[in-house]
Amino acid sequence: MNKNLYVDFHVLQTVPPSCVNRDDTGSPKMAMYGGAMRARVSSQSWKRAMRLMFQELFTSDYIGYRTKDVLKLVSDKICEENAEITDTDAQKVAKKVLELAGVKAGSDKKDALFFISAKQVQNVAKLAAAYKESSAKEKDKDKEYKPLLEKALNDTPSVDLLLFGRMAASNPNLNYDAAAQVAHSISTHAVSNEYDYFTAVDDCAPEDNAGAGHLGTVEFNSSTLYRYATVNVKELAENLQPEELKMAVKGFAEAFIRSMPTGKQNTFANRTLPDMVYVTFRKDQPVNLAGAFERAVVANSNGFVKESKQALMNHAKTVYQNYVSEPKQAWVVGSDGEDFAQKVNFTELLQNIASEIDKYSEEGE
Repeated sequence: MNKNLYVDFHVLQTVPPSCVNRDDTGSPKMAMYGGAMRARVSSQSWKRAMRLMFQELFTSDYIGYRTKDVLKLVSDKICEENAEITDTDAQKVAKKVLELAGVKAGSDKKDALFFISAKQVQNVAKLAAAYKESSAKEKDKDKEYKPLLEKALNDTPSVDLLLFGRMAASNPNLNYDAAAQVAHSISTHAVSNEYDYFTAVDDCAPEDNAGAGHLGTVEFNSSTLYRYATVNVKELAENLQPEELKMAVKGFAEAFIRSMPTGKQNTFANRTLPDMVYVTFRKDQPVNLAGAFERAVVANSNGFVKESKQALMNHAKTVYQNYVSEPKQAWVVGSDGEDFAQKVNFTELLQNIASEIDKYSEEGE
């Protein structure tokens, strides 16, 4: 039986003028922390960016769909694998079996998004085809297929479903607890939003028209962000084979470190990579180090990054001395490191993460 193991990811990343994540008014999201207003990027925004990168890192079998229209996914798969079933019949039986399993199957705006893996879609489609061909009475078929359908929707989850969880309000039996947690990113320093006043020229306007074709403003800011995420390896291991577990944690690491939400990206070209990455393997509990920046970093001739790195390492030392033990393993990219963190590059970091997951799997055998 594997013991607890948590992988914590601490990232410092500078983002130039940008509007990475907007609120309902179009303004960059903000948060008050330590008495100072900070730039903020929501966890939902960054997780979406990670899931998009998963498409590059994992094969389709390990990627899920988050959609209101599960009905279309299942009915299309039924038609794909059963040429004799018409599209209309496929939709009818797909709707029947999904509702039998407790999943709202339509694409109505009132329906909640449902997270489902590609393998689960395939398994439900097979059961749907068998349900249609069965000659038993409908009541008897419902009784027989309901547990089979629930099992099909619980078995073979995708990696992103396991990492980010699933809540099915219509049938709690289909819920999955998230094995990963992603914090809202906040700036290490105080931030004030600015406005870009811009004009656009009408290329086809008469030569004597000196006016602009369009006027507008875009709100933006720039910041050094502290980003944090953690993965519960033990929880992942309960649903994945050792090689899949290694793939999942390594993929999560790469996606969290390298991804970037796409908000206003064409306007600002703000895609950057981290200034520093600090990764720890812990056996006791996850430890968010945002407290390093409760007192906002103040810019000097060195900017914010150098001071933010020092604040993060100092706070980590304090936490380890007073509350929890030092990590089982720790690596740092983009900094000189400390006594409790080995300096590595990004490629070495991913290799080390994979190696530690292999050791963890071997210990549990």
